Amino acid sequence: MHQVLQNLRDGSTEVADVPAPALRRGQLLIRSHVTLVSAGTERMLVEFGKANVLQKARQQPDKVRMVLEKIRTDGLTTTLDAVRSKLDQPLALGYCNVGTVIGVGPGVTGFELGDRVASNGKHAEVVAVPVNLCAKIPAEVGDEAAAFTVLAAIGLQGIRLVQPSLGEAVVVTGLGLIGLITVQLLRAHGCRVLGIDFDPAKLALARSYGAQTVDLSKGEDPVAAAQAFSRGRGVDAVLITASSKSNEPVSQAAHMCRKRGRIVLVGVTGLELSRADFYEKELSFQVSCSYGPGRYDPSYEERGNDYPVGFVRWTEQRNFEAVLDMMAAGALQLQPLVSHRYPIAEAEAAYGVLGGGGPSLGIVLDYGRSEEMADHLIRRHIPLPVATSVREPADADRNAVAFIGAGNYAGRVLIPAFAKAGARLHTVVTANGVGSVHFGKKFGFSHASTDTSAVLRDPAVGSVVIATQHASHAELTFKALRRGKHVFVEKPLCLTMEELQTIEKAHAEQAVYGVPPVLMVGFNRRFAPQVQKIHQLLAGVREPKSFVMTVNAGAIPAEHWTQDPQAGGGRLIGEACHFVDLLRFLAGAPIVGHQLTAVGNVAGVGIRSDRVSFALSFADGSFGTVHYLANGHKSFPKERLEVFAAGRVLALDNFRKLRGYGWPGFAKMNLWSQDKGQAACAQAFMRAARGEAPPPIPAEEIFEVARVTLELDASV
Repeated sequence: MHQVLQNLRDGSTEVADVPAPALRRGQLLIRSHVTLVSAGTERMLVEFGKANVLQKARQQPDKVRMVLEKIRTDGLTTTLDAVRSKLDQPLALGYCNVGTVIGVGPGVTGFELGDRVASNGKHAEVVAVPVNLCAKIPAEVGDEAAAFTVLAAIGLQGIRLVQPSLGEAVVVTGLGLIGLITVQLLRAHGCRVLGIDFDPAKLALARSYGAQTVDLSKGEDPVAAAQAFSRGRGVDAVLITASSKSNEPVSQAAHMCRKRGRIVLVGVTGLELSRADFYEKELSFQVSCSYGPGRYDPSYEERGNDYPVGFVRWTEQRNFEAVLDMMAAGALQLQPLVSHRYPIAEAEAAYGVLGGGGPSLGIVLDYGRSEEMADHLIRRHIPLPVATSVREPADADRNAVAFIGAGNYAGRVLIPAFAKAGARLHTVVTANGVGSVHFGKKFGFSHASTDTSAVLRDPAVGSVVIATQHASHAELTFKALRRGKHVFVEKPLCLTMEELQTIEKAHAEQAVYGVPPVLMVGFNRRFAPQVQKIHQLLAGVREPKSFVMTVNAGAIPAEHWTQDPQAGGGRLIGEACHFVDLLRFLAGAPIVGHQLTAVGNVAGVGIRSDRVSFALSFADGSFGTVHYLANGHKSFPKERLEVFAAGRVLALDNFRKLRGYGWPGFAKMNLWSQDKGQAACAQAFMRAARGEAPPPIPAEEIFEVARVTLELDASV
C-alpha cells in the first residue's frame, strides 16, 4: 500500500510501498478515503527536516543537552551512532484521516465493518487506529469536511479551556486552519470574535464567518483594535492559534484582556512572559493539549480505557463527535478551507506546495472510492529489492533469520550484530510496516512484513529474533519453539511464572524429538570482552567470590511502557535481569538464595522496583549484591562491577576500564565493549543455530535467571 513518509535527515518526502498494518487488540483497521495535510504541524516537520544539523540543534536545545550528557556517559562514537540512527528513521506523516472500517480488533465495541469514521490515522491507504481515537461520521457530513475533525477538535479543546459565555468578546490570533475553525466554533457559542493575521485572504474568510479582523500586514494595531472591539473594556479572552517564535502574541494578548481575562495557547509561540502584564490584571494563562483529555495517556489512547463521562465529560473521542455533530448541523463551513486536492500518488507535489511559500490552506489527499479491495491494500508481506538473488529453500535454513520487532535498539545494534555474524536476513516484521521497510532496505532483508504468524509458519526461516515490547516475548517465544525455530529473545524472557512454565514445557517437548532448538536471551553483558576476561581470571580461583554490582539506571517516567506491569513488567524484570545473569555467569554456580530490599513505601514514592538492592547466594558459597538505582545522576557512570576473590580485586567501570588489583600478570584492559558484547552474543547464537557449537547459555540457566528475577520482583 502507499504511505507518505518523511526523511528527518534532509526533509524529503516520499510515497513508499509498505505492507498493510497489523490489526491489534483495541484497534480499528481503516481503508482511507481522504486525509488532510496539517499546514501547521506538517510544515514545521518538513522545515525541521530541511534544516542543517546546527539549525536542528538550535530548534531543540533540550535534545542537545541530552546528547551532551550521553556523550559524557557513553562516549562520542556511541552517541553519534544513536543520533544518526534516530534521524535516519522515516517519519510517518499525517493525523487527519477519513475512511471505512475494514477490520475490528478484539475488545472493540461500538464499531462495525463498513462504518465511515474520522480518526487521527496517518497518510496511508490503510491505517490501524486505537478505538478511542476514532469517531463515526454522520451521514450528512462529506468525507472532505470530516477530514477536518481532528483539527477542529484541537480548536474546540482550546475553547473548552477558555470557557466562553454567550456575548463575550474573544480574540483569535492566527487564522490558519485551526484559527479559522475556532472562529466558527466561537461564533456558534454566541461570542463576538476578532481575528488577527497577516494574510488578507484568511482575514476575508474570517469575515465571511462573522468575525471582525485586524490586518497586521497593513500595520494595524491589534491592541488598539481589541480595545475598540471590546467597547473599551478589554476583551474577555484570547485564543492564540498562531505558530511563531516571537513572544509578541502572548504579550499582545495580555494587553488586550480586561481584568481577570483568560488566555489560552493552542499554537506555538515564545513564552518569555512579563509578570507585570499578568500581575496587574490577574490574568489566567493556559496551554491547551491537542485534542483534549486522554491525549498522551497510554491507558486511554493505546489500551482503550475510556474516562467515565460523569467525571470527564469531554475526551478526545467525544470532542471528535462534538465537531462532527456541528458539521452535520451546518454550523461549520469547511469547503472554503480546501485549497488543493491531490491523489495519494502525487503526495510529494502536495508537500511541495506546503513548503513552497505559496498560498495554501487545506491540502486534501484522495485515495479513491473503489468498492473492491485491491490486493496491494491488504498485502502484509512484500518482497524487498536486494543486490543479489535470495535463495528460498523448501526446508528451514538455520542461517535464515527473521526479526520480529525493529525499534531503535534493534535497528542500531541487534540487526547489524546479526548481519556481521553471518545471518541471512530473511524477513523483518513490525506492526505498522514502516519500520520493516526502512530497516529491511537498509540492511538487505529479502522481505518486509506485518504478519508475525506467517513468518513463524515460513519453512524458509530457521531462526527468529524477538525484539518487540516485553509483554509479547513469552507468546512469541512459545510459538517459535513449537514451530521448531531457534529463538533469540531480547530480555526479558517473560513477565510471569505461568509464561515461564509454558516456555519450559515447549522447550522440553521439542527435546523429545531430538536436539531442541537453541533458545537464547540477549544477555550481552556476559559476552563483553572485559567480562570474558574476568571470567577467565576467576577460573583459577577455588574459594567463594564476592560481587558488588552498582547500576545507575537513570529515571524513566512512570507512564513509560516499560514501567507498566502488563506491557513492560517494570524495570527489575525488564533490565535488572541482565545483572542476575551476569553474576550467575561469573559465579559459575546455581543461585540458591536471594533477598531484596526496595526503597520504602512512603509518601511521594511511586514506583519502587527501580530503586532496589538485592543479594544472590550461589551454590559454591559465593554471593553478590546488585544495587539497581534510578535515583542517581546521568553524569555518573551507569554500570560498575567489583569482584573480590582470593585477596585480589577486579573493577570494571561502564564497560570501558577494567582494573586488576593484586592479579599476577594482569593490571588493566581498556576499551569500549558493550556493543562488542552484543556482537559476540549474536555470533554465539548463530554458531549454535548452524550446529557449529553448543548453545552459548544452557536453557536451564536461562530459566533459572528468569525464575529468580520474577521472584525478586514479586518481593517488592
